Amino acid sequence: MAAQVAVVDRSEAADWDEALWAQPGASIYTSRIWGGYKSRLGWSVRRVALCENGEDLAYVQYQERRRGPLRRILVQGGLVLTARGRSRAEALLGDFVTHLALGAADILAVRSYHAQDPDDVTALLAHRFVPVVSGRDHTIELDLTPETGAILAAAERRWRREVNKAQANADLTTVFLTDPDERLKTFDTFIRMYAALQQRKGFSSDLDTAAYRDLAAADPHLLFLEVRENGEPILVRIVHMARDRWTDFFTASNERARATSAATLAVWRIVERARQEGARIFDFGGVDPAENRGVFDFKRALSRNVVQSGPTWIYARHPWVRRAAATALFLRQS
Repeated sequence: MAAQVAVVDRSEAADWDEALWAQPGASIYTSRIWGGYKSRLGWSVRRVALCENGEDLAYVQYQERRRGPLRRILVQGGLVLTARGRSRAEALLGDFVTHLALGAADILAVRSYHAQDPDDVTALLAHRFVPVVSGRDHTIELDLTPETGAILAAAERRWRREVNKAQANADLTTVFLTDPDERLKTFDTFIRMYAALQQRKGFSSDLDTAAYRDLAAADPHLLFLEVRENGEPILVRIVHMARDRWTDFFTASNERARATSAATLAVWRIVERARQEGARIFDFGGVDPAENRGVFDFKRALSRNVVQSGPTWIYARHPWVRRAAATALFLRQS
């Protein structure tokens, strides 16, 4: 008979990231640094391992907020399963839900941010999680397994033209930032450009740049790329890196970036780097053809592989609470 699965609190474990990033399913959203960022935003963050006979089967970082006696629990990145835990996704999800000891009106949300493994989907459905999908839960993926020449040849002609134009421009340089002080400086440049971009285009963002600044600069799983014209930064692109998937995270630029095709050059340099380091997928980090057609067309010119990156899965003990929470989330996202 198998031993009972234990849920062990690893919130203060110094080796959390080391154990986590050894798993293929790890992502920035399950890392200690992201947990630190969410803590600064007022969430109570816990990290647990699901173990059997001393062996880890899954890792979960979850965030919690309370309003009176009610709890809202968010699991960004989902359950990260080990090789042995993979075949037991359904049972382990059940163990985690039991560990949470949800109250009658408590709500649990799980979001992975990429297309999910069939075993993960089966586990969520089996435990009566309700999927909520909106237009924002889609992205474009680029297959990185072909050679770079084949990837470029498959892109639209105008995308190839922009790459060639930018690469031929001697005034443009691209720099990957590794020094901590330089990364802080680049993030400050990103903050200024991002604020100007928000004002110019009138969009909102959940990113608290002041709270994230030092954490982002110190995160080894964030790639910072700066495009410069005659030594002056005109674009900053930040990408988060998992073992097989690199995901476009945040980008900010000024008017000179558009005039020089800096965005195209930045993406291409990241694609080259990702292939060199063994990544298999580049994820454009979301698409919105209805509200932001220009950016969508820019991304689709490199790859036309539009895929679902959601949904958000909602759970509560009682069916009417699940349905009400799922409906409220759908209406808010629509």
